[in-house]
Amino acid sequence: MLEQTLAILGLGKIGGLLAEAFVSRGLISPANLVATVRHPERAEALSKRLPFPVGTDNREAAASADIVLLAVKPQGMEEVADEIRSAVNRDTLVISVLASVPTASIEKALGEEVPVVRAMPNTPCAVGAGMTVLCRGRYAGPSDLALASQLFDTVGRTLVLDEKHMDAVTGLSASGPAFIYVILESLAEAGVKMGLPRDVSTLLAAQTTLGAAKQVLDTGAHPALLKDEVTTPAGCTIDGLLELEEGKLRVTLIKAVVKAGQRARELYTGK
Repeated sequence: MLEQTLAILGLGKIGGLLAEAFVSRGLISPANLVATVRHPERAEALSKRLPFPVGTDNREAAASADIVLLAVKPQGMEEVADEIRSAVNRDTLVISVLASVPTASIEKALGEEVPVVRAMPNTPCAVGAGMTVLCRGRYAGPSDLALASQLFDTVGRTLVLDEKHMDAVTGLSASGPAFIYVILESLAEAGVKMGLPRDVSTLLAAQTTLGAAKQVLDTGAHPALLKDEVTTPAGCTIDGLLELEEGKLRVTLIKAVVKAGQRARELYTGK
């Protein structure tokens, strides 16, 4: 369990997901966690439901924290930075999960040599199977990166890359779960079409997806090689693969990731 205090500014979808995951997995004590939202009525409702306080004063929350997690919308970064500028300093680690916003823009908005680490997690963090990519800003040191890694290691895997790759990461691993859910749903629908009960078909599709992903991760084998191991000569799998190729599934998925990554570059217009 971390001894540092954490403030999550923006307890929306990803902020709320991370907060509950950090607490449920024993990384952060509720006594060391505070969060904010924009509207007082929502703050009051969340405070009644959650084991940690939720308010609306970003500056007050940041002033009480060793680690500040920025989880507002990218377009709201400058406004929040203005609010917390006087509450953070070189001893405060600022972690941003804002898609598209460069560390240099956050550093400039905060107006001081504050260590900033940029993180791009995804929603499977909620079940401890997330993928988070980190990069550090100009003033963040190895210890800051290690602390950020410790946070996200509790909810899945972490990887450190150069910041130039972050928009591609957003398109692939951050948006990727939605693409996988469409594939998984389609596999389940196919099972229903062939007479399987929906719950059985969904279980088969989900476990098959999980198993295939785990085999790639555990063996380190190229997906094409593993695909070939399933595909026997003149068997049923090759006929299915032919249908996928005729339906252009491969190129469609590539285009989906590229499009999402390109859109990520457009979310923050201040860079």
